[in-house]
Amino acid sequence: MLKSLSLHRPLQSQLGELTTPIAVRLPQGQTLGPADAPVKLLLSAWSSLARLKTGQVGALAEEFVEGKLDLEGRMRDVMSIVAGLLPGNPVHSDTGWWRNLLGRARALSLHTPQKDASQVQFHYDVSDAFYALWLDPRRVYSCAYYRDEAMTLAQAQDAKLDHICRKLMLQPGDRFLDIGAGWGALLLWAAEHYGVDATGITLSKNQHAHVQRLIEAKGLQGRVRMELLDYRHLDERQPFDKISSVGMLEHVGQANLERYFNKVLRLLVPGGLALNHGITAGGADNRQLGAGMGDFIEKYIFPGGELVHVSRLLEHMARAGLEVVDAENLRPHYARTLWDWSDALEAQLDTAHEVLAADGGDKRAEKTLRAYRLYLAGSAMSFEKGWIALHQVLATRPSDSPSAYPFRRDYMYQ
Repeated sequence: MLKSLSLHRPLQSQLGELTTPIAVRLPQGQTLGPADAPVKLLLSAWSSLARLKTGQVGALAEEFVEGKLDLEGRMRDVMSIVAGLLPGNPVHSDTGWWRNLLGRARALSLHTPQKDASQVQFHYDVSDAFYALWLDPRRVYSCAYYRDEAMTLAQAQDAKLDHICRKLMLQPGDRFLDIGAGWGALLLWAAEHYGVDATGITLSKNQHAHVQRLIEAKGLQGRVRMELLDYRHLDERQPFDKISSVGMLEHVGQANLERYFNKVLRLLVPGGLALNHGITAGGADNRQLGAGMGDFIEKYIFPGGELVHVSRLLEHMARAGLEVVDAENLRPHYARTLWDWSDALEAQLDTAHEVLAADGGDKRAEKTLRAYRLYLAGSAMSFEKGWIALHQVLATRPSDSPSAYPFRRDYMYQ
């Protein structure tokens, strides 16, 4: 046993340099690290040890989801260890001309209307009851806006909805379109608080059914509608005064971005405003995070998801003919949002397992729950570190009339 432990002294030394202590139980039962460490990693295969030594955190995450290793400890402590294990900056580790070339080919093949629908349903149609456990009561599944640091998650999500409506200068009677409307929070907020005529679209069957029920319950059938529809199939004959797109950018695909914003331009009246709220890459060239983290997200959470740097986002919007009038980075707000989600899920793991098992059985439930635990906490860490960001970009369709143009920025905060 002593000889076996001596073979792993380099790893033991490596783990000893981490700011958060970890105990690693090897497949034969020996333990590296302090017994009272806040995080324990229980290995059942020697292959996991090799991945641990080289910082292949994406592969380790996959083994956790598949039940090949176990973790014990708070997710915040786990993510502190993950950050210390990485061999380098994950923003820069997956760049290069060959990765970009493969990425372009992949984007062209993965983002047809049919594939986009199946990819969206893979993620959003997991279980409405599961999402309801850790989202706010409106089920806003995007970055909150903590205008006041003392805000709860629910208050910050309401503040975000209003922040978007203010940026768009919504007025009673405006024809308002929400592309990728989720569970309808922004759609209904805009109708109820700003008096707009609102249309939302989604590819998620669960979300569509949920919003339809809310529209009927609130008596808003006359001026709010939700359609199960791909953005490419929207009718352009009656353009909208204002358009929002929240959390949609990641699903479009880099190869389709200019086409997407061309569609937004055609759907917008001259002088109208459009706001894009989406996750952006931390590096100028990477489409996903390195060390296997992006591959893990692709496999278990967001198939077909792609990130674009804000500079590329602005370029695509400009090439489509939209004029950018404001941009705001809410990266720290998303880190806090994700930690709020993660903490809420961690506080009710047994209930979450029961909810998921009711839809897909125990084995599938356990895999889904493990994947989401790592996804939420890992994303929170990634936003904290600046590896990814969240930008709200406000744009207008150029017009000779200056009536709708935001002349000063203070109107957003009054």
